[in-house]
Amino acid sequence: MVKNSLILFLSAIILMSCNSKEKKSEYKHITYQAINGKDTAILAININDKRFYGRYEILYHKIGKDSGDVRGDLKGDTLRGDYHYISNGGSWKRVPMAILKKENKLLLGSGTIGIYFNLPCFMPGTPIEYDNSKFIFEEVKK
Repeated sequence: MVKNSLILFLSAIILMSCNSKEKKSEYKHITYQAINGKDTAILAININDKRFYGRYEILYHKIGKDSGDVRGDLKGDTLRGDYHYISNGGSWKRVPMAILKKENKLLLGSGTIGIYFNLPCFMPGTPIEYDNSKFIFEEVKK
């Protein structure tokens, strides 16, 4: 049992070190913005054909903001990962994130969240909703 755990641990380290050698120049930087009522969200990501990472900030009108990092994988037309942020200057939080690419826009998904290995994730077998998206992002042209 201990031997199997050690092999699994070493395999995970090898996989992570292989991923860290990925060339940052292969990523395309894109900034998106979405407005919902008086709230504004800004998503500045670096993306390639497999992964994304970047910054995400939600500005709540006259209340404050959530600000932090996003990262995850790109599978087909969906970005799935997590958002690790400080809420209104309080404590760090982590939530799962799913974004659907549709007609040159990004739709923020919502769904049932559960805990797996002490990390929040969308519950398997339950759909992620994109039709009533809180934020619909459009690319900010430079």
